[in-house]
Amino acid sequence: MHNYPKIGIRPVIDGRQGGVRESLEDKTMNLARAVSDLISSHLKNGDGSPVECVIADGTIGRVGESAACAEKFERAGVGATITVTSCWCYGTETMDMNPHYPKAVWGFNGTERPGAVYLAAVLAAHAQKGLPAFGIYGRDIQDISDNSIPDDVQEKLLRFARAAQAVATMRGRSYLSIGSVSMGIAGSMVNPDFFQEYLGMRNESVDSTEILRRMEEGIYDRAEFERAMAWTEEKCKPNEGEDFNSEAKKRSREVMDADWEFVVKMTLIIRDLMTGNPKLREMGFKEEAIGHNAIAAGFQGQRQWTDFRPNGDFSEAILNSSFDWNGIREAFVVATENDALNGVTMLFGHLLTNTAQLFSDVRTYWSPEAVKRVTGKELTGRAANGIIHLINSGSTTLDGTGRQRLNGKPALKPHWEITPQETDECLAATTWYPANRDYFRGGGYSSNFLSEGGMPVTMSRVNLVKGVGPVLQIAEG
Repeated sequence: MHNYPKIGIRPVIDGRQGGVRESLEDKTMNLARAVSDLISSHLKNGDGSPVECVIADGTIGRVGESAACAEKFERAGVGATITVTSCWCYGTETMDMNPHYPKAVWGFNGTERPGAVYLAAVLAAHAQKGLPAFGIYGRDIQDISDNSIPDDVQEKLLRFARAAQAVATMRGRSYLSIGSVSMGIAGSMVNPDFFQEYLGMRNESVDSTEILRRMEEGIYDRAEFERAMAWTEEKCKPNEGEDFNSEAKKRSREVMDADWEFVVKMTLIIRDLMTGNPKLREMGFKEEAIGHNAIAAGFQGQRQWTDFRPNGDFSEAILNSSFDWNGIREAFVVATENDALNGVTMLFGHLLTNTAQLFSDVRTYWSPEAVKRVTGKELTGRAANGIIHLINSGSTTLDGTGRQRLNGKPALKPHWEITPQETDECLAATTWYPANRDYFRGGGYSSNFLSEGGMPVTMSRVNLVKGVGPVLQIAEG
């Protein structure tokens, strides 16, 4: 269990005492409780725990009550807020002024009281003050006695809450660069202003040689390494593929066995660099035990590392999967080639869905005409307009094999829904080929699998555009 941020629910009300406010107290608090129950019963954090909500101690009608609510939320660890009301309220007195919280406002659609008027007025105030808020309003009018949340409002509340919790979860965390720029890839030229100003994150960086130092000086959990090697010997090594390198570049069995040990140690060390490891403190490595508070990381690899050391494909693939030698767990986010913009996109997807993320290259587009020319076959059904060819580029999660099932169909699932049998099937579907030493002179192992068809997929990518800022591309399939 982690200490996740909470969502604060702000019940705001018409401040006029002497009949108006009193008639709305129960209604307003009931709406707040309904929103809290909706979120906590539908949304989960990365460890599977319910997203917690904190409700203000009472309704908020004047600025003093806003301040008391803000103080409570700060103490409670709130990271985002939802303001709810069924009536007109004093906009600038009751609005959430915290500049760091993502905010939403739900104005109840009822004819007896003008919740819509407050919604419009307070959204204008938010825009005027540079404190953006997400407006929520139902399509259909409800009776004043109806404290249910209509389906369309539920969808909007849950969408906001899911995204707001993702924003709050990454705030204050780190992106860890292990190494630097890879092969001139612009995404690996990590931009700290983007992380600080848009994501509220900080950047950490270590040289790749820190991995070698920890290996040579034994700065890793030796007992865990033995357990990890036994698991690898059972689950991965039997699926070692044919070595397609030329005879001159093939490595001896002794060297290839050493590569297996190397990449397993490397996996342990990358994880420890991200999150720390209390076992290292017990071993006397107090500084290394702390870690870099990283919610995402990237490994440069090519070429300074891979020209003389085993590549990072195994480490990236296992860390990005929902399981390893310690069992089923939350997937990490580790970007190949330290492509931080891909890493951020993966982080978005992971926090929004609680599932592992694929890092894959879009290699080619096969038009129907090209397929027919090469194979003689006519594409039909979902492939009628052509095929986009994805090839995993090192860190594609083994969850992507599609051997997990949801309603009998291939799927990627939150880790708490995955069974041990499904993890074994994912591993059995994966072949670990000796690295192509024309590309990876230092050896290592690269994963290969054919995904089960029929899984829905969202392809996305963040780009930084000069003079514009970050731009998110999304393609649904």
